[in-house]
Amino acid sequence: MANTPALSQAIDKEMANAIRALAMDAVQAANSGHPGAPMGMADMAVALWGPSADGTGHSHLKHNPADPHWADRDRFVLSNGHASMLLYALLHLSGYDLPLAELKNFRQLHSKTPGHPESGLTPGVETTTGPLGQGIANAVGMALAEKLLAKEFNRDGHTIVNHHTYAFMGDGCMMEGISHEVAALAGAWKLNKLVALYDDNGISIDGQVAPWFIDNTAQRFAAYGWDVIGPVDGQDAKAVAKALAQAKKSTDKPTLIVCKTAIGHGSPNRANTAKAHGEPLGAEEIRLTRESLGWANEPFVIPQDVYDGWNAKPQGQATQSQWDTRFAAYQAAYPELAAEFIRRMKGELPANFAQVAVDAVIAADTQAQTVASRKASQLALEAFTAACPELLGGSADLTGSNLTNTSSTPNLRFDATGAGNGGRHINYGVREFGMAAIMNGVTLHGGFIPYGGTFLTFSDYSRNAIRMAALMKQRVIHVFTHDSIGLGEDGPTHQSIEHAASLRLIPGLDVWRPADTAETTVAWAVALQNKTRPTALLLSRQNIAYSAKGASKAAAAKVDAYGLDAINKGAYVLAEPAQVGLKKKAQAVIIATGSEVPLALAAQAQLATKKIAVRVVSMPSTTTFDRQSAAYKAAVLPAGLPRIAVEMGVTDGWWKYGCAAVVGIDTYGESAPAPVLFKHFGFTPENVAATVEKVLAKK
Repeated sequence: MANTPALSQAIDKEMANAIRALAMDAVQAANSGHPGAPMGMADMAVALWGPSADGTGHSHLKHNPADPHWADRDRFVLSNGHASMLLYALLHLSGYDLPLAELKNFRQLHSKTPGHPESGLTPGVETTTGPLGQGIANAVGMALAEKLLAKEFNRDGHTIVNHHTYAFMGDGCMMEGISHEVAALAGAWKLNKLVALYDDNGISIDGQVAPWFIDNTAQRFAAYGWDVIGPVDGQDAKAVAKALAQAKKSTDKPTLIVCKTAIGHGSPNRANTAKAHGEPLGAEEIRLTRESLGWANEPFVIPQDVYDGWNAKPQGQATQSQWDTRFAAYQAAYPELAAEFIRRMKGELPANFAQVAVDAVIAADTQAQTVASRKASQLALEAFTAACPELLGGSADLTGSNLTNTSSTPNLRFDATGAGNGGRHINYGVREFGMAAIMNGVTLHGGFIPYGGTFLTFSDYSRNAIRMAALMKQRVIHVFTHDSIGLGEDGPTHQSIEHAASLRLIPGLDVWRPADTAETTVAWAVALQNKTRPTALLLSRQNIAYSAKGASKAAAAKVDAYGLDAINKGAYVLAEPAQVGLKKKAQAVIIATGSEVPLALAAQAQLATKKIAVRVVSMPSTTTFDRQSAAYKAAVLPAGLPRIAVEMGVTDGWWKYGCAAVVGIDTYGESAPAPVLFKHFGFTPENVAATVEKVLAKK
């Protein structure tokens, strides 16, 4: 039988209805979920994923279900992650390792089909989505990574990086402010291989969005420098496929395709209503919908001809095989570049990284500079960015304050044609949340380790993206400077009080607040080696005197809790009573972080004049220290010795270490020069020493 337009349209509808049926059935079985968006976007999915939609028999989406990690695959992001059954249906139908049993187990404990897509759990899921707007931000990061890698590795006659990033997004993504931040950057960066398909159904949880969402979205994106196509009929796979073909021709702009759809398409009583959004349709409505769609199959039953129509394995394997041949030719012509590309995409550090790190730490200890820890960070970055071309830095309009730039990282720029200059430092503008979520996309894509800077108090803007990086176990590094009242006159709006403690509460996030150049360099080295953890570096504006490690190193043979080699454990013994002239055992332990470490050492010296022996422990990373063995923790914080913590922040987080007292701040700061604030809030050697004496007096 000839494949007539009418027959082709019927095949498209059957493929789309398979998605609708699986979405209805899985949500009903789970008695929870979001059937409406998958039902509305099913034809859009056929246009992008389906092998027949563009008339060539090939999918617009370049992927291989047999190898979800193929380097040159297109990336697909479901930004409106509540529509997860759309993605699970697509992965199952097209041939990924996601059997029907997993769809039947939707939203159940330990299934591969959680309520919202989770990267690293389900084959073919590129990023974890659900918090609206962050998916499109991740997609921008992926498209940026593709463009930068293509610039760096492609050679004449050898194109090994050449893929698109596609994102589905809904009204909620458009309403979230982060979509503005990242769409503007995508336009500025001329990410022509980024294509976003907007599910314009006009419905959110509260109902018709018209009373509260009046944006002209097409004009908005055109103003960002995007090509805008549509509105097109989102229920017509051929029309959407035609728009995709047009979008892929862009040479200098990202593209938004506005797709008009009906949420819950096919449901006689729920379509175009908020009732279709976030609850099961119900057995009777599902029966009526099956009749309306002409879908006569039982729940979770997909006819073989529909499976055959969706099967992307043969084409995916053929496409990847062609790429493998091209890469082999590239490898023969440019063996060093090919090896570097493989290393970068695997996320492995250069072979000499360990030596680079050791050399940098020793240099920091030898030079013993008195600098702000933000400057110490820049000094460390000079070594690491030179050794690691995958480091991609940036700042949210605070480069001169965060000191995230180095001699190896010129500012990234694109000319009028969209060609990049090979820069490795990104000016994100005043877009902290967008920066954080874009960095997540960059690292998810592979090939780069992103880091970005802002003031610590503005980590609140970035927080949910930081949490998502931790949830996804992604190596993203946040450089947070101006970490305390030590920034001075800018006052309480900019002075971080609760932020260090708050960030330490995020599971899977490493938080470092280093005290000097050696600790800062170690923090960077550990962060770069943490393939499965994001890191937050909390750094001072004000100078911090270097804390000598020499005396500690003399004891390293006896106790492993001393010296440079112990810094990477998150806490170590910095100074014993002997180092201030007392030949007696410690009577108490002062625990300090960051800029308060010299304060603790000064208090130790004052107490020594009264024959009070104190150990000083520097704890640059509580999160790292908490993962150490019980024996190591006991070596640093011996049982029976009272502990006094000193940190210019809220006190709550320190009580878990059994502290008898905490010198901290449980109020907001004030506007004044830093030395005045230190005295006002009790961050003086005299007050810390007096606190220790009070604790000992109670024993």
